[in-house]
Amino acid sequence: MKESCRKKYRTEEEKKKLTKRINIIEGQINGIKQMINDDRYCSDILIQISAINNSLKSLGNEILKNHLSTCIVNDIKNDKLEAVDEIIYLFKIMNK
Repeated sequence: MKESCRKKYRTEEEKKKLTKRINIIEGQINGIKQMINDDRYCSDILIQISAINNSLKSLGNEILKNHLSTCIVNDIKNDKLEAVDEIIYLFKIMNK
């Protein structure tokens, strides 16, 4: 699926909430950099990587949930049934 030029309006509260989560993930990544520089034990780093993966999945699921309840619902109401194909594609890539 090619990159879309469509836009999604988000409230300031939604943006703040998502940005906060992204900032946490950035902090976790910086933590891994520091762990490597500090010669931390491999399993400690791998546990942190697992935590980041979970944080990213959680963020993705939150955005997907919002997308389903707003964008996709609106598309289907407007007879844009290709939205179903989009969702199938998104579930496919989110569950890799």
